[in-house]
Amino acid sequence: MSAPSATPVSAVSAGTSVASSGGGSPYVALGDSYASGAGLAGVKDTECDRTNGSYPSLIAKFFAAVGPRHAFKDVTCSGATTRDFWNGKGSKPPQIDALTADTRLVTLTLGGNDVGFSSVLATCARLASSDRDGSPCERYFTADGKDVLEERVATMEGRVHDVLADIRRRSPRAKVIVVGYPALFPDDGVACPEVPFAKGDFAYLRDTTKKANQALARQAVAAGTGTSFADTYTPTIGHDMCRPRDERWIESLSPAANTMAAHPNILGQSAMAASALWQIYKPFHRP
Repeated sequence: MSAPSATPVSAVSAGTSVASSGGGSPYVALGDSYASGAGLAGVKDTECDRTNGSYPSLIAKFFAAVGPRHAFKDVTCSGATTRDFWNGKGSKPPQIDALTADTRLVTLTLGGNDVGFSSVLATCARLASSDRDGSPCERYFTADGKDVLEERVATMEGRVHDVLADIRRRSPRAKVIVVGYPALFPDDGVACPEVPFAKGDFAYLRDTTKKANQALARQAVAAGTGTSFADTYTPTIGHDMCRPRDERWIESLSPAANTMAAHPNILGQSAMAASALWQIYKPFHRP
């Protein structure tokens, strides 16, 4: 049996409100803008750009439709780093505070802001005009002979290790799903005119995304029984920001209405939810 596509959750309306409390075993959603559904319609928390179209909200709606019941607590927040897991962000308490001994399911997408995805994309766009056919962004981040982004990924990996250890301490009976990042850029590394990066930098940015996902997957394995990795990269290949708008699950730097640049639209969030659900139900029993 193959992993599910976006179909199981895309049929659930993203406009339907999801309560943050209720009966059943507790489900806690942790993470950054890729988990909060930033930019989508149905905003339920403006400070964190947390929306009803996020993959955790879609998972909660799926549970509500087909069972099992879960009390749902969503503390995802746009811009969150691993530090915000322990220290909080703005007026929001630390995300770790949402976890209890009763928590039975946790989803986590975190680490992209530790690497600096948003600022990296801005830098690549700014440098592109200096060498349209080359790799000015890659040269910038490897100027001293070291790959700065690779070093950031390594630092992020250590922090995610600690995050997962603290999740397990707080919620020892929870099933933990580390949900990776989707395919933002063409997997073949070929550039497109719609996205203002130099041709050679597409492959560099693709490889950096893959390295981040590999780090997250390693830590999910290292965390042991009860923790697994949901691959959202593979099912989103061919739906990156370079695709035509009607095939795009990741928005370009000129996003459509009710979406955010370089972030999943509702189809992308639905694909992420499907990948997470596959791990939640694997090996086909309720979490």
